[in-house]
Amino acid sequence: MSTTSELRAEIRQRAAGIDVVGVNLSYGATHVLKDVNLRIDPGEFFAFLGPSGCGKTTLLRLIAGFNIAQTGRVMVGGMDISSLPPWKRDVGMVFQSYALWPHMSVAKNVAFGLEERKLPKDEIEMRVDQALDLVNLKHLKDRKPSQLSGGQQQRVALARTIAVRPKVLLLDEPLSNLDAKMRVQVRRELRDLQQELCDRIAVMSDGVVQQVGTPMALYDRPANLFVANFLGTANILDGMAEPAGAEFAIAGGGRLPFPPKENVQPGAKLVFRPQNARVPCAMAWRSVRTRCWSMCRIRPAMHLCRRVHRLRWISTIPAPCSSRRDCASETRSSAHPGR
Repeated sequence: MSTTSELRAEIRQRAAGIDVVGVNLSYGATHVLKDVNLRIDPGEFFAFLGPSGCGKTTLLRLIAGFNIAQTGRVMVGGMDISSLPPWKRDVGMVFQSYALWPHMSVAKNVAFGLEERKLPKDEIEMRVDQALDLVNLKHLKDRKPSQLSGGQQQRVALARTIAVRPKVLLLDEPLSNLDAKMRVQVRRELRDLQQELCDRIAVMSDGVVQQVGTPMALYDRPANLFVANFLGTANILDGMAEPAGAEFAIAGGGRLPFPPKENVQPGAKLVFRPQNARVPCAMAWRSVRTRCWSMCRIRPAMHLCRRVHRLRWISTIPAPCSSRRDCASETRSSAHPGR
């Protein structure tokens, strides 16, 4: 077995689950994280997604121990680590800013955490070589950070975190400064740390987890308008649900029958993706203007209603959730190493 394969196997074996329970965190009067509840399975590959300032980095730093919540708990492997300092949590974090020691070589930077744990010298050397081999930097281990590109520095920071074999691996935009080719390679290496990927995403806005699910589930079945607009392009039709519950009256004119088995309430909006609209072949002989009118007002109503699995009626939450309790009940998430 190669040294890189041994590293992957050990990280998978040590992976632990994460529970974030009822977490609220404020900076002064600013409420940054609002009643966050997440369940993360051991070995799950998980991403936090949202606009700048929504609380993604704050949540990662909370799990790592660099932020302290006013209420709630953080648990790793079933143990409450909320009161433990970062160095006792067995959690590794790759920072956006790298945080490399400028006076140390690449190898010394990677070895720093191992030396602090007072591991035997031979084991430190072996782990440093394994980690640098994983990120393709073994040939640069004697250089200083100032002699490396931004992407190379980022890989050193990743190697330093992997070398300590953490139970949880947190990555704060670890691929942002890599070129396209290296980004694909490092992403592949991160995926190889998993025995089985269970890719899920938590979409965040204003400190609230809006929805958790697989990429396709979030795309096809968004919980609210924020998720629908944030993930890809969405067409949103304003209108009013008819009292009889059979049709949707589009603002400005036109009606659409409700998709079967959809519980549509007053105030609903209809959301569909551009690729799900189709100009029928039978209309091709008409003028561009007539075709456009038919596509927008008549034909898609018939076509889209036959493709009900691609329609999404958002009836109860027309805006982003303002608190965790307002969001859908599905709430499981994470960011850490592989099974």
